[in-house]
Amino acid sequence: MNRLTAWWLAARPATLTASAAPVVVGTGVALGAGVFAWGPALGALTGAMLLQLGANFANDVYDHERGADTEERLGPARATQQGWIAAASMKRAMVLAFALAIAVGVYLAMVSSWGLFAIGLVAVAAGYLYTGGPKPYGYVGLGDLSVFLFFGLFAVAGSYYVQAKAVSLLALLAAVPIGALATAILAINNLRDIDTDARAGKRTLAVRIGADATRAYIALLFVVAYALPPLLWLAGLAQPHVLAPLLTLPWALALIGRIRREQGLALNGCLVRTAKLELAFAVLFAIGLAW
Repeated sequence: MNRLTAWWLAARPATLTASAAPVVVGTGVALGAGVFAWGPALGALTGAMLLQLGANFANDVYDHERGADTEERLGPARATQQGWIAAASMKRAMVLAFALAIAVGVYLAMVSSWGLFAIGLVAVAAGYLYTGGPKPYGYVGLGDLSVFLFFGLFAVAGSYYVQAKAVSLLALLAAVPIGALATAILAINNLRDIDTDARAGKRTLAVRIGADATRAYIALLFVVAYALPPLLWLAGLAQPHVLAPLLTLPWALALIGRIRREQGLALNGCLVRTAKLELAFAVLFAIGLAW
């Protein structure tokens, strides 16, 4: 394995859409409110992607050390488990990514408020403690809540805040569909790994509630995501353009159908398509909110 390729795979580039999507939506709200600012917007995007990069490195090494990533793994190969990258090197990369995210956070705090910096530090801790530390919360079924908060509520509202210096109701509500779709990505991942996670003692929400309930839960997350744009319009909080994400509804319905009938390795395709769907939804949503 080429070393550069190994690091590229460890970064899990396909997952980085989940960190870009909420920033895109938060910036769309800022454009619609007339408070868009290039510097803070780019800073929010950079910081979000660095946070996810650090979390990806942490998951790679700590899932391996805890025995969750084995040769039975159905998802993409993990660099530490495969021996492509030493555990010590992966931990150093994790620290570097989080340190750079904190540096970006300092800039964002300087242009907005230091209260936001405190939330950023909590996000760093959440990225590490998901699989790291003495009692990783990802192993007790709290990962879904964390993803909804940090890849939805905090990311969208925070991206808006660094530009507007305030939080609006629209920014908070716009975070709901993005958080729901990001959580769906994690839920599909956990549905695929439900058997191997159970054997490794990783008690994800999917392991706790079972495969059938997890499929219903994923469908509900899609319903929540697609219900929000019409509700925003009907409530008079946005113009009809906010309905633009509904163009992706056939894509979502096809995915729900696949998730209902597929399992194991076949869910990898659903995982990738859901990540792409979230980004497409976010771009259309941001355009509708900005118009």
